[in-house]
Amino acid sequence: MHRIRHEQLPFRGSSHHFVGADQGDTAVSVFLFNGQPGSGPGPHRHPYDEIQFIQSGRGRHTANGESFEAGAGDILVIKAGEVHSFRCLGDEPLVQLDVHLSPTFVQESVE
Repeated sequence: MHRIRHEQLPFRGSSHHFVGADQGDTAVSVFLFNGQPGSGPGPHRHPYDEIQFIQSGRGRHTANGESFEAGAGDILVIKAGEVHSFRCLGDEPLVQLDVHLSPTFVQESVE
């Protein structure tokens, strides 16, 4: 077993970064996103699937040009290569776990 507290993970932008390759050679990586209103990544894609588990707050999510609002309890499955982005809406933080089916993060910005 490998144990670590999320506060020990690298923090960049609005997320703690769990990189599976650095944490017991695990096959997934996770962004522990905790974004303030207006924050979130611009359009990007990954060469692997991603699953977002929204814990609290609301966001405006866009996938392949379709925008929609998602909130606590929603689970979003983003397939490899799909261009996607999101922004925190409202007055409270958007908290979600973004599970990347890869031992490292590979992200291509699409502007």
